[in-house]
Amino acid sequence: MNTNPLRRLQDGPMSKAQIVSIAIAITCVGLDGFDVLAISYASPGIAAEWHIDRGALGIVLSMELLGMAIGAITLGALADRIGRRNIMLTCLSLMCIGMACVTWTRTIAMLCVLRVLTGLGIGGMFAAANALVAETSNVRRRDLCVTLMTVGYPLGAIAAGLFAENLLKGYGWRSIFVVGSLATLVMIPIVMLRLPESVSWLYTRRPLEALGAAAGQPNELARLADPGYVRKVILLTLVYTLHFITFYFLLKWVPKIVVDLGYPATGAASVLVWASVGSAIGGTGIGLLAQRFPIRALTGIFMLGSTIMVGIFGRGQNSLAAMGWICLLTGICTSAGGAGIYAIIASSFPPGIRASGTGIVIGFGRGGTVLAPIIAGYLFSYGYGLQTVAIIMGCGSLIAAMLLALSDRSALAVPTHVHSHS
Repeated sequence: MNTNPLRRLQDGPMSKAQIVSIAIAITCVGLDGFDVLAISYASPGIAAEWHIDRGALGIVLSMELLGMAIGAITLGALADRIGRRNIMLTCLSLMCIGMACVTWTRTIAMLCVLRVLTGLGIGGMFAAANALVAETSNVRRRDLCVTLMTVGYPLGAIAAGLFAENLLKGYGWRSIFVVGSLATLVMIPIVMLRLPESVSWLYTRRPLEALGAAAGQPNELARLADPGYVRKVILLTLVYTLHFITFYFLLKWVPKIVVDLGYPATGAASVLVWASVGSAIGGTGIGLLAQRFPIRALTGIFMLGSTIMVGIFGRGQNSLAAMGWICLLTGICTSAGGAGIYAIIASSFPPGIRASGTGIVIGFGRGGTVLAPIIAGYLFSYGYGLQTVAIIMGCGSLIAAMLLALSDRSALAVPTHVHSHS
């Protein structure tokens, strides 16, 4: 019988404790989805109250993406030093403060600062949760669990949409942030009491003879400077950035586009809910398909679907119902492609540098996606129509799929000598 707890966790069936831990991580990522979409749902109200044009609004919508980039890199690296659980608690605190303070701000500058603060927590949460879920699940179900983790994001977005549709009618756009901050606050004690630290992380940080094994390697993070890992980080970052430029164009601009087409803000919220429902279906679907088919091939196929569906979205529709259906299908493709990327990232780094590697890819990737709402905003400002803008923004997923297809399979594999700890 294998007495090594890490090997039992990785090779045995999923236990109740593992499932509960992953469920908590999914809920935390769900708060990310709520927080990110809160500003999208609020954007028509912000534009109307503060009289700002699409160019300026695009900058506001990008601020938490900037914070997410910084948070993923810095807090992701810290997660490899002080633990995934500690960083997740730090991120929840940052998100709670950032969301709560938005309710009192009266200037665009302060709103931008608070969205960067919230973004720090969101970015760090994704890096830490991605690593924790990959290490908490067994090897057989790893791709499924990581893709299910990403489903938390659209589920949070759906919750934001359902609340927004009702809150916007009677309480104004600030009320969305009140609900988000309270929900985040509730999760802090749950994580403190019910979420254990990753056994794989403890294994890499163990003292001599802890967990019945030899001492860990002290310079794990230095391995990220190896040429093989540098190439891997560059490839994954490019794929991530390009696909999520398409993804965030959809998420950030749908409410404003729908309102500009003559529909009420509550109708815009309902359309984005359908996009989020599609995202949940897409993330779950690719996770289940990955049990039978290669995750790389699936990811590339859904990325191509993203390009096609964003182009169809750009044609516009003559009813909210039709737009909802298009956003549902677009959400399936964009989210499935994104979930596939997260699964590929999680399996590309060993535990000692998993959160750092993930954080760097997500961080620089999110830094690139800051451009998505800004580019779209200025394209609109320069007079380009929705169809043209959608085609341009949809090309991100197309190029990402091509890079993934052309890359050598071995370029994204963990070296054999670290497989036993991954």
